[in-house]
Amino acid sequence: MAETAGPIDCKRIATEEAYAPRDMLERYRGMIRDHSSFDPGFESLMGYFLFNDSPWTRNIIERLEDVGPRRLADMAASGIDHQLISLTAPGLQIFDTDTAVGLQTDYNDELAAAVAAHPGKFSALAAIAPQQPAAAAAELERAVTRLGFKGAIVNSHTRGEYLDDAKFWDIFAAAESLDVPIYIHPQTPPPAMIEPLLEAGLDGAIYGFGVETGMHLLRLIVCGLFDSFPKLKIVVGHLGEAIPFWLFRIDFFQRSIVRTKRYPNFKPLRMTPSEYMRENVYVTTSGMAFEPAILYAIEVLGHDRVLYAMDYPYQYVPEEVLVTDRLPLSAEHRAMLYQRNAERVFRIA
Repeated sequence: MAETAGPIDCKRIATEEAYAPRDMLERYRGMIRDHSSFDPGFESLMGYFLFNDSPWTRNIIERLEDVGPRRLADMAASGIDHQLISLTAPGLQIFDTDTAVGLQTDYNDELAAAVAAHPGKFSALAAIAPQQPAAAAAELERAVTRLGFKGAIVNSHTRGEYLDDAKFWDIFAAAESLDVPIYIHPQTPPPAMIEPLLEAGLDGAIYGFGVETGMHLLRLIVCGLFDSFPKLKIVVGHLGEAIPFWLFRIDFFQRSIVRTKRYPNFKPLRMTPSEYMRENVYVTTSGMAFEPAILYAIEVLGHDRVLYAMDYPYQYVPEEVLVTDRLPLSAEHRAMLYQRNAERVFRIA
């Protein structure tokens, strides 16, 4: 029998935990059947989960749909005290604008009801439709001020477009004003970049997610987003999608590119990319139960920048919590990783 987590000296709050309304999954099935998404990554990934009838994929889908007894039982089995729940990738961002905008309120209301039914166990991030930035900003404000949500989830690119385009910045203005974070979660790379990854079977969580979302985060940094919104908080999973490992090289060549004016749209920044990572960005351990990598991210970014996450239900392995329990950390730093950083960043009471 696998060893499971025991008592520790703080709560375990998991901050990248997915759900999916049944209605959304049915819409996904329809899009895959009629090939109306025009997105090979979406069809590869969600086609696998929705049409490959195996015990593993069935368990994933059943757990995604449940925000009640089964999820609570899984949390108890793995020692998780609280989940921050968000709409699974690609969320609303695969839909046309009218559909996405029409669904964001319904799905947030549905999740709010599930959170309210289990006081103290769940919090939520708002699903928004970046396809219409003003409507997305308004829905973020509604979700935070009326539903008690803790920020918003954006599943990386929206039909091939990235949030560094200033047309999306109403969303960041709303988040900064509300003092809530935006969680940039991966999805499969868009058609313009997916082909060499897809043909090798590397388009999903194995590698393509990190490549695509790490690039998105860097686009946000080098475009000057945080100079325009200095109090903005961005959260990314999987220990920062490898960006912490690259920071020295990113800083070095960012300075060189600005100095030589190699790219006209590459503007001077108030700080270095590594400084923005330590000032405006937080990373979670989702899907990365690997002691050396967790300790490295903490060393590079700071104890106050790294938060625990499991990546439920995609990497629901109860005994993986033991990796985090056994990290060579003081009680204070363990409490920051598991509990206090999440309470501070997402204002979880």
